[in-house]
Amino acid sequence: MKKSDKAAYLSLSEACELLGVHATTLRRWADAGAIPVYITPGGHRRFARSDIYALADHQPLTVQALARTWASRALAQTRTELKQVEQTSDWLAQLDDQDRANWRKVSMQLMGVVLRYISKPDDDETLLEEARAIGTNYAHQAQSYGMSLTTALEAALFFRDTLIDAAMALPDHVKLETEANARLLRRISRVLNVVHLAVAAGYERYHQTSTAQGL
Repeated sequence: MKKSDKAAYLSLSEACELLGVHATTLRRWADAGAIPVYITPGGHRRFARSDIYALADHQPLTVQALARTWASRALAQTRTELKQVEQTSDWLAQLDDQDRANWRKVSMQLMGVVLRYISKPDDDETLLEEARAIGTNYAHQAQSYGMSLTTALEAALFFRDTLIDAAMALPDHVKLETEANARLLRRISRVLNVVHLAVAAGYERYHQTSTAQGL
C-alpha cells in the first residue's frame, strides 16, 4: 500500500470504532465477504474508508455497541483532560498522590456503573443504588480531605462534563440517530444526578451529625 493511500484505508480497530462493533464481528463479516478487506504484507487487515462509511449508513449502532463506543471515547477524553486539570485546578491541588489515586479509582468505578446502565434497555434500580453508594463514598472521602461541598461538587462536575461532552461528540464520529443520542444523554444524566444528590446528602448528614455533637 502506498503511503499516499493510507488515509483512504482504516485499520481494524479504526473501522470497528466507526461501526461500533467488536473486532471479532468485523473479522467475521470480512471472512464471509460481506465487506472487502485488504491484507497487508505484514498480515494486518485494512478496510477502505468508503466501504466502512457505506456499511455504517446501513448499520446503526446497537445499544451495547453505542455504550462501548461512548466508553472508549469518554475514557480517553477523561485521561487527557485530567492531565490538564492537574496543572490548573485548585481542588485537585489539595490532594496528595494517594488521594488523587483514590479519586481516580472512584471515577473509574462510576464510569463502570454508567457503562452498564446505558447498556441496558430499561432502568436498573440496582445500578442506581450502586451509583448512590459511590456518591456517598465520594462525599465521605471529600470530607476527609477537608473539601467544602462546593469544591467536592466542582470535582464531580468536571467528571460529569467530560462524560456528557464525549456523548455529545459521538454523532461527529459514528452513525447515530438523534433519538439514540438523546437516550444516551438522558441515561448518563440519570446516573450522574443520583451521584450528585448522594454527595449533597452525604454532606448534609455530616453537618447534621456535627451539629448534634456540638462540633
